[in-house]
Amino acid sequence: VSLGTRKIRLTGGEPLVRKGIIEICRRLSGIEGVRELCITTNGLLLEKYANMLADAGVSRVNISLDTLNSEKYKTITRCHVCDDPVEQIFRGMEACEKAGLRANKINTVLMGGINDDEIPDLVGLTIDRDIQVRFIELMPIGEARNWDKKVFISNREVLARVPELKPAGESGVSLLYQVPGYRGKVGLISTVSNHFCSRCNRLRLTSDGKLKACLHSGKE
Repeated sequence: VSLGTRKIRLTGGEPLVRKGIIEICRRLSGIEGVRELCITTNGLLLEKYANMLADAGVSRVNISLDTLNSEKYKTITRCHVCDDPVEQIFRGMEACEKAGLRANKINTVLMGGINDDEIPDLVGLTIDRDIQVRFIELMPIGEARNWDKKVFISNREVLARVPELKPAGESGVSLLYQVPGYRGKVGLISTVSNHFCSRCNRLRLTSDGKLKACLHSGKE
C-alpha cells in the first residue's frame, strides 16, 4: 500500500473456507490507504458470511459461476455440499445485497462442449439485474494445458451467439457489451485471443509470500 496499491482482492481456491478469513479481511481493510477490499468466491458460503464480510470492511464480492445447471455445477466443481448449489449461490447474492455488500460481478470461464451452450442464458441474467456477467477465456495453464483443444474457445463466440450485444465501454481489463434495454452488462476478458498485458496493473501475492506479476509466468 505504501507503494501505491489501493485495491486488494482475496482469491483462492475458495477464500471463505480459510480459517480466520473475517479477521484477515478486518486487518486488510484497516490498513490506511486501502480504498477497496474485494473477494472472489464460489458464493456457496455467502449466505452465512455476507453480514460478517460487510462488517469487516469488504467492499465487493465477485462470484465464480460456470453454469446455471446445478447438476452440471457438481460435475464441473466436484462439489456436492448441497442439493442445489446454484440456488444457494443466488441466495448468497441476495444476502450480500441486504448486507450492503456489492455482489454485482459473475465470472464464467468458457469451456467448449461444457458450458458454451449456456451463453444466451448467462447473458439473460443481465435483463433485469444490475450486474456484469464476465466471460473469461480458459487459460492453458496447469492441468488445462493437457485438455482437448476444442475446450478452448474465443470470447468472440459470445458475440456470435448473442449478436444483439453492443459495445458499452471498458472496465479494467474487461471489454463491456450490453443488449439494448437490458439493465446489466456483459464483460469479455480475452486472456488468450486478445492479450491485454499493456493494460494490466495487477500483482499477485501467493499464500507463501511470493510475488507474481503474471499468471502465465512461472517466475516469482
